[in-house]
Amino acid sequence: MKIRGFIKPEILLYLSFILFSSFLMWKTFRVNSGGNMQIATKVWSDFSATIPLIRSFSLGSNIPPQYPLFAGPPIRYHFIFFALVGYLEKVGMRIDYALNILSSFSFTFLLTMIYLLGKEIFKDKKVGLFAVILFIFNGSFGFVEFFKTHPLSIETPNQILKNLTFSSFGPYDGKVVSAFWSMNIFTNQRHLAFAYASFLLLVYLIYKYSRDPDKFNLVKTLSLGIFIGIFPFIHLAVFGMMCIALLTMFMIYPKLRINILIIGLTALIIAIPQYLYMGSAQVKPDFFNPGYLVKPLTLDNFFRYWFFNLGLGLIILPIGLLISNRTQRKIFIPFLLMFLVGNSFQFSPEIAANHKFFNLFALGANFYISLVLVTLWGKKWLAKLFVVSAFIPLTLTGVIDIFPIINDPLIEIADVANNPTSSFIQKNTSKESVFLNANYLLDPASLAGRNTYLGWPYFAWSAGYDTTARDQKLRSFFTLKDKVSACKFLKAEKINFIEIQEPYGIDNMNVDYVFFDANFISVFINQKNKLKIFDVDKSCK
Repeated sequence: MKIRGFIKPEILLYLSFILFSSFLMWKTFRVNSGGNMQIATKVWSDFSATIPLIRSFSLGSNIPPQYPLFAGPPIRYHFIFFALVGYLEKVGMRIDYALNILSSFSFTFLLTMIYLLGKEIFKDKKVGLFAVILFIFNGSFGFVEFFKTHPLSIETPNQILKNLTFSSFGPYDGKVVSAFWSMNIFTNQRHLAFAYASFLLLVYLIYKYSRDPDKFNLVKTLSLGIFIGIFPFIHLAVFGMMCIALLTMFMIYPKLRINILIIGLTALIIAIPQYLYMGSAQVKPDFFNPGYLVKPLTLDNFFRYWFFNLGLGLIILPIGLLISNRTQRKIFIPFLLMFLVGNSFQFSPEIAANHKFFNLFALGANFYISLVLVTLWGKKWLAKLFVVSAFIPLTLTGVIDIFPIINDPLIEIADVANNPTSSFIQKNTSKESVFLNANYLLDPASLAGRNTYLGWPYFAWSAGYDTTARDQKLRSFFTLKDKVSACKFLKAEKINFIEIQEPYGIDNMNVDYVFFDANFISVFINQKNKLKIFDVDKSCK
């Protein structure tokens, strides 16, 4: 039997998406043969929030959902992706398989939607393919920073291959080019790829049905509305972006206005209860905060910032818009609005979180940059020379920044079976228990799926919780010198167990070890790291 022609180039392309996605996810997180977690150093910080959230569903009982690093109030973080990972682990799938399979699927979904949207709008597979390449290998001028410390020489290829640090990591390293352009955001924020892919799917479907409105029946319309409606619990920011896109497409596609209105109303009916459950943020930033990370905000600084962050693409993008037709240009409007919204408003305590708007804007811009490259490649040799010379700065930073992920060493974390404290907690405490934790990051109680009183404050603060007030409560608690007052606090905060470690794992916390030994009943002692667990219910009768 002849199989010639059976494997089409597109099938190979989709397979490459799967392989690349799987490589990214498995390279940064896995469980070794000894049962311990191995976490890449560049995702370790974010995973200190990710693992407790997953474990709160797999080993804990986080229903109704709370944020596991800030026990008590309803969860304000989009949790569905991690809950699904948790339930897969709960039914027997190992945590790395559960997380990496869903993450790989999500990233493959994103790459596929980039390709399909570029192919559909511009009727050219090459535009879709180039858009994928430009997405993976970002076009910022971050490579300028790399060459400041690694001057161009015969050793440059070897230096890139062995590179361990991102070319630029603004604003955290003081450089102008953002930390959020590399693939690092998708290995850290495992739920983001699915959210972006779903946004592109929305744009793809609306565009496709705008060409043939009769096929957009009520069932398809309601299904899309329901899908969008569940997004506040999947990714709240992208839900907002979808709403912006729907409003835009309501204006530019008159023949689909009834469909889009039904989609929007259906989505809102489903979304509003989710939003009401999460509640408003305890920490509220100034809503109107123009300029993003451009400080001080001047026209010169604004242009400089975005020139370095968008690179040569900022110049090529207008050309792509000029040579595209009116129908194709319409699609850019929702992406452009992401850029304008991200530069105008602040939706969370950390302004850097607005990067989600700009990543999506850049993703949309790549279609038009790709159109220019593909169009010029079809011209004479001089145009081809321009494409080659432009392609280098459009991808060089991304090439440099992929190797810190490839070369990233792993940190080993003893999981529950190999962690005596976590093992005790899992076996001997209620799944609903709340722990006053002795460590901010990957506390034994968090690994065992129990909610903690105050994990690393950044995570809860960025989700809108008032970590300052809780930290002050915690410090006040440790100044108490009588058992009655201590028990009153613990009962009021619904804390079931206290972890006390010597030295205490949280900086600058003055702990009276003698007071706890004298007044509280210890149910577990880890002699190796001098950690004790005290039972509040038994001690405060």
